[in-house]
Amino acid sequence: MNINDVGGAGAVADLVRSVIGRIWPDPAAQADASYKLAALVLSGDLARMTNESGLLLAQTAVNKAEAESEGWFKGGWRPFVGWVCGSALAWNFVARPAVLTVAAIYGHVVPLPPADMTELMPVLLGMLGLGVMRTVEKLKDKQ
Repeated sequence: MNINDVGGAGAVADLVRSVIGRIWPDPAAQADASYKLAALVLSGDLARMTNESGLLLAQTAVNKAEAESEGWFKGGWRPFVGWVCGSALAWNFVARPAVLTVAAIYGHVVPLPPADMTELMPVLLGMLGLGVMRTVEKLKDKQ
Protein backbone atom coordinates (compact mmCIF):
# COMPACT_ATOMS: atom_id res chain seq x y z
CA MET A 1 0.00 0.00 0.00
CA ASN A 2 1.30 3.45 -0.93
CA ILE A 3 2.00 5.73 2.05
CA ASN A 4 0.00 8.52 0.37
CA ASP A 5 -2.94 6.19 -0.14
CA VAL A 6 -4.41 6.42 3.34
CA GLY A 7 -7.98 5.69 2.26
CA GLY A 8 -7.08 2.56 0.33
CA ALA A 9 -8.22 3.86 -3.07
CA GLY A 10 -4.94 2.77 -4.66
CA ALA A 11 -5.46 -0.84 -3.58
CA VAL A 12 -8.99 -0.75 -4.97
CA ALA A 13 -7.69 0.76 -8.22
CA ASP A 14 -5.10 -2.05 -8.51
CA LEU A 15 -7.83 -4.63 -8.01
CA VAL A 16 -10.01 -2.95 -10.65
CA ARG A 17 -7.06 -2.88 -13.10
CA SER A 18 -6.61 -6.62 -12.72
CA VAL A 19 -10.34 -7.14 -13.30
CA ILE A 20 -10.22 -4.87 -16.38
CA GLY A 21 -7.56 -7.14 -17.89
CA ARG A 22 -9.82 -10.16 -17.44
CA ILE A 23 -13.05 -8.54 -18.65
CA TRP A 24 -11.70 -6.77 -21.73
CA PRO A 25 -9.10 -8.85 -23.54
CA ASP A 26 -8.82 -6.17 -26.27
CA PRO A 27 -5.86 -3.86 -25.42
CA ALA A 28 -7.74 -0.79 -26.74
CA ALA A 29 -10.74 -1.53 -24.50
CA GLN A 30 -8.38 -2.13 -21.57
CA ALA A 31 -6.66 1.20 -22.20
CA ASP A 32 -10.01 3.00 -22.36
CA ALA A 33 -11.23 1.41 -19.12
CA SER A 34 -7.89 2.11 -17.42
CA TYR A 35 -8.08 5.74 -18.57
CA LYS A 36 -11.57 6.08 -17.08
CA LEU A 37 -10.36 4.50 -13.83
CA ALA A 38 -7.39 6.87 -13.66
CA ALA A 39 -9.70 9.82 -14.27
CA LEU A 40 -11.92 8.67 -11.37
CA VAL A 41 -8.94 8.28 -9.04
CA LEU A 42 -7.52 11.68 -10.03
CA SER A 43 -10.87 13.41 -9.63
CA GLY A 44 -11.09 11.94 -6.11
CA ASP A 45 -7.58 13.20 -5.33
CA LEU A 46 -8.42 16.59 -6.78
CA ALA A 47 -11.60 16.80 -4.71
CA ARG A 48 -9.69 15.85 -1.57
CA MET A 49 -6.97 18.44 -2.25
CA THR A 50 -9.57 21.11 -3.02
CA ASN A 51 -11.36 20.32 0.23
CA GLU A 52 -8.11 20.44 2.24
CA SER A 53 -6.98 23.72 0.68
CA GLY A 54 -10.42 25.21 1.35
CA LEU A 55 -10.16 24.21 5.00
CA LEU A 56 -6.67 25.70 5.26
CA LEU A 57 -7.82 28.97 3.69
CA ALA A 58 -10.80 29.14 6.05
CA GLN A 59 -8.55 28.55 9.07
CA THR A 60 -6.13 31.20 7.83
CA ALA A 61 -8.99 33.70 7.56
CA VAL A 62 -10.09 32.88 11.11
CA ASN A 63 -6.53 33.27 12.41
CA LYS A 64 -6.15 36.62 10.63
CA ALA A 65 -9.45 37.96 11.98
CA GLU A 66 -8.55 36.77 15.47
CA ALA A 67 -5.12 38.39 15.32
CA GLU A 68 -6.60 41.69 14.15
CA SER A 69 -9.17 41.71 16.92
CA GLU A 70 -8.82 44.43 19.54
CA GLY A 71 -10.67 42.51 22.26
CA TRP A 72 -8.79 40.61 24.96
CA PHE A 73 -11.19 37.65 24.87
CA LYS A 74 -10.80 37.04 21.14
CA GLY A 75 -7.17 37.94 20.52
CA GLY A 76 -5.76 37.63 24.01
CA TRP A 77 -4.88 33.96 24.06
CA ARG A 78 -1.69 34.46 22.04
CA PRO A 79 -0.22 37.03 24.42
CA PHE A 80 -1.41 34.88 27.34
CA VAL A 81 0.49 31.85 26.03
CA GLY A 82 3.53 34.06 25.50
CA TRP A 83 3.34 35.40 29.07
CA VAL A 84 2.95 31.88 30.49
CA CYS A 85 5.99 30.64 28.57
CA GLY A 86 7.98 33.76 29.46
CA SER A 87 7.03 33.45 33.14
CA ALA A 88 8.12 29.81 33.23
CA LEU A 89 11.39 30.74 31.55
CA ALA A 90 11.93 33.60 34.03
CA TRP A 91 11.11 31.29 36.96
CA ASN A 92 13.55 28.59 35.85
CA PHE A 93 16.49 30.80 34.97
CA VAL A 94 16.09 34.01 37.03
CA ALA A 95 13.67 33.89 39.97
CA ARG A 96 14.24 30.32 41.18
CA PRO A 97 18.06 30.58 41.30
CA ALA A 98 17.77 33.98 43.01
CA VAL A 99 15.37 32.65 45.66
CA LEU A 100 17.53 29.57 46.24
CA THR A 101 20.65 31.74 46.57
CA VAL A 102 19.03 34.13 49.07
CA ALA A 103 17.62 31.20 51.05
CA ALA A 104 21.05 29.52 51.12
CA ILE A 105 22.68 32.74 52.34
CA TYR A 106 20.29 32.79 55.30
CA GLY A 107 20.83 29.08 55.98
CA HIS A 108 17.54 27.74 54.70
CA VAL A 109 17.24 24.87 52.27
CA VAL A 110 14.08 25.41 50.27
CA PRO A 111 12.99 22.72 47.79
CA LEU A 112 11.72 24.76 44.85
CA PRO A 113 10.86 22.65 41.82
CA PRO A 114 11.74 23.95 38.36
CA ALA A 115 9.05 24.37 35.73
CA ASP A 116 8.85 21.49 33.26
CA MET A 117 10.49 23.09 30.23
CA THR A 118 10.29 19.93 28.10
CA GLU A 119 6.69 20.81 27.27
CA LEU A 120 7.01 24.59 27.36
CA MET A 121 10.08 25.01 25.14
CA PRO A 122 8.46 23.71 21.93
CA VAL A 123 5.57 26.13 22.46
CA LEU A 124 7.89 29.05 23.26
CA LEU A 125 10.24 28.33 20.35
CA GLY A 126 7.30 27.93 18.00
CA MET A 127 5.89 31.28 19.06
CA LEU A 128 9.30 32.93 18.71
CA GLY A 129 9.73 31.41 15.26
CA LEU A 130 6.32 32.68 14.15
CA GLY A 131 7.16 36.09 15.58
CA VAL A 132 10.41 36.20 13.59
CA MET A 133 8.59 35.13 10.43
CA ARG A 134 6.01 37.90 10.93
CA THR A 135 8.76 40.47 11.51
CA VAL A 136 10.49 39.40 8.29
CA GLU A 137 7.17 39.73 6.43
CA LYS A 138 6.69 43.26 7.79
CA LEU A 139 10.25 44.24 6.86
CA LYS A 140 9.81 42.92 3.31
CA ASP A 141 6.61 44.93 2.87
CA LYS A 142 8.38 48.17 3.89
CA GLN A 143 11.21 47.75 1.39
